Amino acid sequence: MEIIKSNIMRFNRFVSVILIIIGISIMDSLSQNIIIDSQMTFEEAIKGTKAPKDVILNLVLLDVVYYSVDDKLHRGQLIIHKDVKEDIEEIFRLILQNKFPIMKVVPIVKYKWSDNASMEDNNTSAFNYRNIAGTKRLSNHSFGKAVDINPFFNPVIHKDGSASPKSAKYDTSKPGTFYQSHFIVQEFLKRGWRWGGTFSSYADNHHFDKP
Repeated sequence: MEIIKSNIMRFNRFVSVILIIIGISIMDSLSQNIIIDSQMTFEEAIKGTKAPKDVILNLVLLDVVYYSVDDKLHRGQLIIHKDVKEDIEEIFRLILQNKFPIMKVVPIVKYKWSDNASMEDNNTSAFNYRNIAGTKRLSNHSFGKAVDINPFFNPVIHKDGSASPKSAKYDTSKPGTFYQSHFIVQEFLKRGWRWGGTFSSYADNHHFDKP
């Protein structure tokens, strides 16, 4: 009887070791197959910003993994406020699990801090020390408490029906787009974020912020 128990224990340990090895192999394989969209240091990601030191001290650089429109795993980066780090991590985990396609996620420094250039390239970004377009008020992006996701797929729709970016088309039947009942929109809302698609002056469909 003792011999049988001993053999069972050895077998269980063997199986555990095999499972660990398989798990490590899978993770290594995934990491090797991930396409890198951004691999900056924090210093590189904030280079040239006009943000004051007290704003910069609250920012963190976050790596995120997602499926892009090529149906392959990609890794990008966001500069965000440390207070929203957990929210963004949880939401991007759901984005990954549900294979919601994101074109790319690259700190906006790549576009010389141009929001328009980033949107035209359908780039997802967060921190950008700038005013709200057409105003002298700082955007929540200035503090890393706002994120724009797939801005070309989810353009701003103005009162007159025009879009920003100008050549973008808003079609919620296509992958990578948002609408009120979308699970990502609802995940942001239940965490206390706002969705720009419900703004009264215009529909900022790619924008989420936490006041």
